[in-house]
Amino acid sequence: MTPVPVSVLIPVKNEEANLAPCLRSVSWAGERVVVDSGSQDRTCAIAAEFGAAVHQFQYAPGGPKKKNWALENIPFRYDWVLILDADERITPELAADIAAAVANPGATAGYYINRRFYFLGRWIKHAGYFPSWNMRLIRKGKGFYERVADTSARTGDNEVHEHVILDGPSGRLPNPMDHFAFPTIDVFIEKHNRYSTWEAEAGPHATKSIEGGSGAIGAVHNARRTLKRAARKLPFPHWLRFFYHFFLKRGFLDGAQGYIFCHLLAEYEFWIWAKGRHET
Repeated sequence: MTPVPVSVLIPVKNEEANLAPCLRSVSWAGERVVVDSGSQDRTCAIAAEFGAAVHQFQYAPGGPKKKNWALENIPFRYDWVLILDADERITPELAADIAAAVANPGATAGYYINRRFYFLGRWIKHAGYFPSWNMRLIRKGKGFYERVADTSARTGDNEVHEHVILDGPSGRLPNPMDHFAFPTIDVFIEKHNRYSTWEAEAGPHATKSIEGGSGAIGAVHNARRTLKRAARKLPFPHWLRFFYHFFLKRGFLDGAQGYIFCHLLAEYEFWIWAKGRHET
């Protein structure tokens, strides 16, 4: 099969449990690039086994984080870059969408991809987590992640909540990717402990404009960010978040996983509130 002219960028650190199936899901791509941060497991060996190029990245607080560094410094082989986390998978249907998009993009500078989010083995179809549009397929040089005033190494070296600022019009691809982010509650707690530090320290200073030019999805992200800032000024923002995800967004329809997930999101909101007042 002729490789699709797309460079896949996968930022990693200690991802030996996820990387092989991730790379297998993009075997159709002409180039696969893994950007590592000193993994101590078999992450780099697995990348080499799949023929992926491996670059090492060391974060300096205040400087670019991993994805922006890669977009700015790696000489990708192709004009289109697909950004994929190690716990995400590209389905065959989405792979066909990507191939068609890059074959005839017109003036499009980037494409949003929808995600199916899995928690404790169940696809969370409600709770405000589907659809979940993310700018992931970017024409080289036309999109970078927003730079947030973040001078602490505690928040991690990879963009998590930062959004892509795109220079040009965007499109959407029809089929979703799969996201296996939290196979256990322990994984959720470990990751969100770091994410809440980012929200408490850097989140309030995030760029307000998400997408250059007109963009409905960018406007939605901006509106959500504004609402979050407003809600965090109210008493008990964590219970407001539980009410939003479980009742307003019908997380109760996702069964026991939905209840646990919405409750953990409320706890996450509480950590942000507590850290913002007592650690920053």
